[in-house]
Order: sequence, then structure tokens, then C-alpha cells
Amino acid sequence: MSQPATWSFLTNHARVLICIAQDPGVRLREIGEAVGITERAAHRIVGELADAGYVSRQRVGRRNRYAIRSDLPVPDPLARNQRVGDLLAVLTPAADSSSAAR
Repeated sequence: MSQPATWSFLTNHARVLICIAQDPGVRLREIGEAVGITERAAHRIVGELADAGYVSRQRVGRRNRYAIRSDLPVPDPLARNQRVGDLLAVLTPAADSSSAAR
């Protein structure tokens, strides 16, 4: 019997996007727990995604609500012809990605 893989096909950035697509009101602490990174790393990644235009943040009370720009291309040379929304549709079939997209 083989051992479970200790690596992942997806980057932490992609995994953070998946968390946001599944719950646009997700907290950074929850993202960190789901992805297996610190809350500080989750904050850095969300900031990088926002700076690149893939995610926008809106303050709602004491929390942030995120929106994903699903129309943008996947930032990978091998998948450049795919949109972020296409990737999320495959990886989050139970999530309504249209509610997270703008």
C-alpha cells in the first residue's frame, strides 16, 4: 500500500482562492486552517491576490467580504488560456462561484 502524497498539485494561492470561492465571507484564520498555513501567510496571499486584481475586499461590519474576478486569466504560462472562473468551476463544484465572481 502506498503512502499518501506529501505534496499538492495546487499552490497556496490557488487553495486560498478556492476557500474564498466556497465562502466569500471566510476569515483569514479559517483560510489558514483550511490551507495549512498561518493566518499571517493567509493575509499575505490574500493581499497579493488583491494587488494582482484577482480578489477584491469589501468591509462589511467587522469582517471582509471577498469577490473573485473570475474573468481574469490563470497566471500560469501553461494555463494562460484558461480563466480563473474555469479553474474554480472544476475545483469547487458545490460552490456557487457566480456569487463570488463579479
